[in-house]
Amino acid sequence: MTARTETDRVVALCGGIGGAKLALGLYRILGPGTLTVIVNTGDDFEHLGLRISPDLDTVLYTLGGIADPDRGWGCANETWNFMEMLRHLGGETWFRLGDRDLAMHVSRTEWLRSGKHLSDFVNRSADALGVFAQISPMSDNAVRTIVETIEGDLAFQHYFVRRHCEPAVKGIRFDRAAQSKPSGGAAKALSDPNTRAVVICPSNPYLSIDPILAVPGIRRAIEDAAAPVIAVSPIIGGNAVKGPTAKIMRELGLAVNTKTISAHYDGLIDGLVIDESDAADVTVADIPILVTRTMMRNLADRERLASEIITYAGGLLRRPSKRAVEFAP
Repeated sequence: MTARTETDRVVALCGGIGGAKLALGLYRILGPGTLTVIVNTGDDFEHLGLRISPDLDTVLYTLGGIADPDRGWGCANETWNFMEMLRHLGGETWFRLGDRDLAMHVSRTEWLRSGKHLSDFVNRSADALGVFAQISPMSDNAVRTIVETIEGDLAFQHYFVRRHCEPAVKGIRFDRAAQSKPSGGAAKALSDPNTRAVVICPSNPYLSIDPILAVPGIRRAIEDAAAPVIAVSPIIGGNAVKGPTAKIMRELGLAVNTKTISAHYDGLIDGLVIDESDAADVTVADIPILVTRTMMRNLADRERLASEIITYAGGLLRRPSKRAVEFAP
């Protein structure tokens, strides 16, 4: 790889826990202010009168060094007095809000109800937590992930948290995505000529990455980006480490393997990173594949994988996008 400079920038697309692990690795190996993380907000919802942004908060807490290391979400050293009192009063307790975490939700709710943008709130929160990276919601417009199940349509958090991903999935849609536009931070990062790589983190492709790509301007900006685009497969050894990725793939009639992940991002990516346990799948795609250890058990794993991805990106050439080819004169 050619030597990186302090002006070289990297853009990462991610959802919550799994994506935030790699985002942290990238954050730690890159220079201050050179990483932009575009975060899924299709999971956002209103609960108990509060505006909740689970994936944004997970990324903020992770990069800010205050995330709970065991759960992967919420704050470390959390207490649950609010939830206990809420339970005692007969309130809804299926979505757990810690006492420290409540401060973020209350502040965000007040901010948004005053007519200000979510992006600006995230910027302010990142500054307060000492995060020297640009964390951008995919859009300041409300896009909502709806999981179509055999029991009917469920808003994302009702499917994921309240129902523990139990109902079989028939499809997934992103309400109001077509009317949305990228946040200013996301648009700026993807169009920046100093961006050297766009990394799709190993988040759930269907629930965490697809909502981002459903924002029309984001997909187009990635297609037009001069920098190589690399996806990291969330599949390890023919299964998902955590979450419903493999379950959803099976319910949608998809094979749980590298070939499916490669096909899902076909026309968008220039390289794919897969785990060494899936090395037999190395010839399934017509793009370069990096085989390495993608399991991130600790901070050293996250930094190692991030470093390998950046080195890998340096050797990739950007392929002409299908859109560019289709509309070429």
